[in-house]
Amino acid sequence: MEEFTLLPDLASRVFGGGVVFANDEFFAAADHLVEPAAPVFAPKTFGHKGQVYDGWETRRRREPGHDTAIIRLGAPGIVHGVDIDTAFFTGNYPPHASVEGAALEGYPDPIQLAEAHWVPLVPRSPLAGDSQNLFAVDSSQRFTHIRLNIHPDGGVARLRVHGEVVPDPRLLPSVFDVAAAEYGARIAGCSNMFYGHPQNMIYPGLARSMGDGWETSRRRDDSNDWVLVQLAVPSVIELAELDTSHFKGNAPGSAMLRGIDARTGLLDDPTDWFDLLPQVRLSPDTRHRFGVSVVPVATHVRLDIFPDGGMARLRLHGRPDGAVLRARFEAVT
Repeated sequence: MEEFTLLPDLASRVFGGGVVFANDEFFAAADHLVEPAAPVFAPKTFGHKGQVYDGWETRRRREPGHDTAIIRLGAPGIVHGVDIDTAFFTGNYPPHASVEGAALEGYPDPIQLAEAHWVPLVPRSPLAGDSQNLFAVDSSQRFTHIRLNIHPDGGVARLRVHGEVVPDPRLLPSVFDVAAAEYGARIAGCSNMFYGHPQNMIYPGLARSMGDGWETSRRRDDSNDWVLVQLAVPSVIELAELDTSHFKGNAPGSAMLRGIDARTGLLDDPTDWFDLLPQVRLSPDTRHRFGVSVVPVATHVRLDIFPDGGMARLRLHGRPDGAVLRARFEAVT
């Protein structure tokens, strides 16, 4: 069941997810639900409404019903599992919760959301306090919004909605960053992630610090580190950005890029790969941009760094296969 937690959190503020409705936020705002950072807690820290919690907390119900929060997914897609995290909520967590999904065009207001067709994803299920409550979801439909219902009231620290990103091709330009997680790219493998996960490299925005990137341990052999990215869609790469921002004494000395079309080639056969960017010298704390003139379509790109070090962001701007994009979207909508 925990395997789905390795997939991106579609609701995360990292992707622009947000809470668009909550019927009650008396003790703590529902906006906390989509914060990417793990919840924190300081005992005996009181505000004018009581103990301060890093989560969503409603008042005690004195009438029938339940409390609800609606989240707009920052990256719409197929949901494979949810994590209803009640961290630090002990005597005030909801005993039960349920989750629903909806697929809506545009940017609906609360009235339109209330009238939407909601699909059950997690039936009313018991929760444990101060715990990650993991629920697998069996659905192949694309969703844009998630509704969390807590029965009857209480506090939830975070809601993680793990799944596959499925962008709307009608809203994409002809060239975009096909290595971006927000469009469906993912990390398919890497040699080392001792200090930082390579998933950080394909997140939106600029890196905020050295800890917001991919960083390997120091190599003591003659080999080098690498990461394999499965592109959002088969594409022809036109521009590569290798960003070493914040990495000063630990930036790689150089790097190279290779591509493969895994629909016709084998990932473990070196002869099926082609060069996208020859080995180039890298500077510390620098956003490097390189034009790519190679025209074969790639489904995967491998970044090799020499010999080790850290990379803040990897951007691969490419021209996608529009037919594949449209077919994928239509199959789940």
